[in-house]
Amino acid sequence: MGIATLAAVSGNVDILGYGLAALGPAIAMGLMTAKALESTARQPEVAGQLRTLMLLGIAFVEVLALLAFVLCFVK
Repeated sequence: MGIATLAAVSGNVDILGYGLAALGPAIAMGLMTAKALESTARQPEVAGQLRTLMLLGIAFVEVLALLAFVLCFVK
């Protein structure tokens, strides 16, 4: 195998790793949104507080996805 071939394989593994790393935050965001909607349906009077907490949680989870994206390219 040449160096160019090894670099191409390494690049493909990085992209696969990012895909797997983005799967966790995507699942977390889906669960967080589902639970916030379920909680709002049960107690509509706290919808504003739940929305704020949900958006804050989604922002933190999104940071994890962006961190995985950056680490994919930094070796």
